[in-house]
Amino acid sequence: MSFPILSSLIALPVAGALLLLVVRGDEDESAPIVRTVALAVSLLVFAETLLLWSRFNPGSGEFQFVERHAWIPAFGIDYVVGVDGISLLLLVLTSFLTPLALLSSWESVHEKTKAFSIFLLLLESAMMGVFVSLDLFLFYIFWDAMLVPMYFLIGIWGYERRVYAAIKFILYTMAASVLMLLAILGLAYLHSTTTGTYSFDLVKLYDLPIDLHLQFWFFLAFALAFAVKVPLFPFHTWLPDAHVEAPTAGSVLLAGVLLKMGTYGFVRFAFPLFPQAAEFFAPYIAVLAVIGIIYGALVAMVQPDMKKLVAYSSVSHLGFVVLGICALNTQGVQGAVYQMINHGVSTGGLFLIVGMLSDRRHTRLIAEYGGLKKVAPRLVAAFLLVTLSSIGLPGMNGFVGEFLILLGAFRRDPRMAAFAATGVILSAAYMLWMFQRVNYGPVSNEKNAALADLRSREWAVIVPIIALAIVMGVLPNLFLRPIGPSVERMLNQVQRGATGRIQADAISHRPSAISH
Repeated sequence: MSFPILSSLIALPVAGALLLLVVRGDEDESAPIVRTVALAVSLLVFAETLLLWSRFNPGSGEFQFVERHAWIPAFGIDYVVGVDGISLLLLVLTSFLTPLALLSSWESVHEKTKAFSIFLLLLESAMMGVFVSLDLFLFYIFWDAMLVPMYFLIGIWGYERRVYAAIKFILYTMAASVLMLLAILGLAYLHSTTTGTYSFDLVKLYDLPIDLHLQFWFFLAFALAFAVKVPLFPFHTWLPDAHVEAPTAGSVLLAGVLLKMGTYGFVRFAFPLFPQAAEFFAPYIAVLAVIGIIYGALVAMVQPDMKKLVAYSSVSHLGFVVLGICALNTQGVQGAVYQMINHGVSTGGLFLIVGMLSDRRHTRLIAEYGGLKKVAPRLVAAFLLVTLSSIGLPGMNGFVGEFLILLGAFRRDPRMAAFAATGVILSAAYMLWMFQRVNYGPVSNEKNAALADLRSREWAVIVPIIALAIVMGVLPNLFLRPIGPSVERMLNQVQRGATGRIQADAISHRPSAISH
């Protein structure tokens, strides 16, 4: 029997959290041990995902390393996990960012260090579970489970309005998820009426014939849950509060991984499960994505708070990801998956930089800074590289994803691509303007005159981010190669299910049919 590597990715962080529970002693005395153990466990998980990548067959679009065990057979619920090229890179991203998040909190989290580390490890376990689940019931359990540790990370270790932000975060995401749960139960019941047995198995449900009007309702239920998680305009209002109030580690994982679960959900579940509904609704979702791209960029441009600026930039950048998915062609979807990884790297890096500045000055207001280039040149150099990564400079990671998305969107609808391209210009405008105000000019505030440059621990945090951004920009095929076959498989699934694009006049009679 082969080693259950996917199950171990879920179980190892939980084992690490349980190990931390037995650490005894005074808070100050045990904190170094707790941090070291948590970091060691997260690094071990990262090494395991790299091993998984090395053994992955990039030429196949099928699910690999599949593990299947009966769980609740009376209701057709199994423990089924597997990985393809899309989920593989998201697993690697999750395991890459978690130790960096732990390192970023090394000196900024002083209270309840053990609880903080436990919640971070439990969050990593739940995120891993979401990306490997091939049973919809199992997927939903992990989908909701990840909300709990993030709720506490924001609510306990956040800033002034942390409780408000934590409650808003969990209410938005849980409310939308309830509709998805109803749709999941509806799919299992439909499988029972069709075949005589309940099943939550994703691969089996891919082939389940679903009536068109049911597809519409099921798709909308899934799409709403994923749109809130992305967050897609106009469901984005919880995100700025959550980002601004979360500790740096929480912001890194929230932007780097949790938001990707919404876009991943569209690719893995909503579009291939309900292909005809997806074909019909894709243009409308694309319109919301383009609005989000421009709206997020314009709102980011006027933010006085660096962290809030980066939060609204996420709304804009993830609009590109959704646009690529809605293009429903190889370039668009490949670019979207690539951009999921890019956004985790670049925006995670921006939150880390903002966290470093906030730890030094205890403020995130742009007006409080200025002239940092003279005071902390190495920190500013790292800031510049991460900024260039975020705005998609050729040679950096962001360029490849945005180029493929715009190419795919142009093939689908040139007007959408033209409007979305303005987001690239606006992104460069607000990011470079913010960078200029923070780092150039005279040192107008005397509190900045003695600001410390990058410390050794901070080097360990930011160098991997910059290195990965450059590697992804220079050697994109290293990452695109495993993505390609899985994207083709997903698109073939959509095209097989939809016998052709549904014309508006063919749908015009559906509302009356539904109402009856």
